[in-house]
Amino acid sequence: MTDNRTAVEAALARPRASLTAVLLVLPLACWIWVVAMARDMYGPMSGASAWMMTVTWDAPRLFLLWAMWAAMMAGMMLPTIAPMLLLYGGAMRQREGLRNPSLRIYAMAAGYVAVWALFSVGATALQRVLSSWSLLTTMMEPGHDTAAAILLIVAGVYQLTPLKQACLTACRSPITLLSTGWREGSSGAFRMGVSHGLHCLGCCWALMLLLFAGGVMNLAVILALTAWVAFEKLAPFGPQSARVSGVLLLMAGAWFLLR
Repeated sequence: MTDNRTAVEAALARPRASLTAVLLVLPLACWIWVVAMARDMYGPMSGASAWMMTVTWDAPRLFLLWAMWAAMMAGMMLPTIAPMLLLYGGAMRQREGLRNPSLRIYAMAAGYVAVWALFSVGATALQRVLSSWSLLTTMMEPGHDTAAAILLIVAGVYQLTPLKQACLTACRSPITLLSTGWREGSSGAFRMGVSHGLHCLGCCWALMLLLFAGGVMNLAVILALTAWVAFEKLAPFGPQSARVSGVLLLMAGAWFLLR
C-alpha cells in the first residue's frame, strides 16, 4: 500500500527524529523566546516584553506570565531528561512490529512538561502575591534584600533535606523508573513522564525560587540555574553538590540578612 504521509510526518514517526524534536528543537524554541523577552525587558521594553510593563493583573497578563514561566521551565528542564528519553527510545526501537513508536516518546515528554506547566501556575500565582506585597518590582526583581534572603534560605534548607536527596536519586536513575514502573501504550508513557516529572519537581522546585531572588528574567541567573540543575541531575558528583550548594545558599541568605 502506498504511504501517503508527508515527509514531515514520516520523519516525526521515527524515534530519532522525535528525540531530536523533544530534546533540541523544542528547548531551543523556548530559549529563543525567553532570551528575546529578557533582552527586550532590559532594553527598549517595546517588543516581546512590553506586556510585562502593565500594572493591570488581568487574564491576558496572567496567561502570558504563565506562558513565560512554562517556556522557561521547558527550556531549562527538557534537556535534563535526555537519559530517560534515550533509554525509552532505545527500548521502543528494539520492539518489533510496534507502530508509531515516536508517539510514545512524545507522550512521555508531554507528561514531563505537564508537571512543569502546573508548577508554572504556582509560580505565576506566587509572583502575583509577591508583586502585590511590593516584594517584587515591575522588573521582576526582589524589592527588598530580606525577601531575597528568605528565598535563599528556603532553597538552602531544602537542599539539605532527605526529600531532596530522595527525589534527586530518582531523577538520576531513570532506568529504575523504567524497570519498576513500566506502563504500556502512549497513555502509559504519559504517566511515566508525569512520574519522572514529579520526582524532578521534588528535586528542583526550591532552586526555581531563586529566580525570584535574582531576577525572573535575568539571563545570568537563568543560565546559572540551568547549569546547576543539569549538574545535579547528570554529573557524577551531583548528589554531593546539592549538599554543598545548600550550605552556600544558607551562607548567602545570612549575608543578605546581615549586610
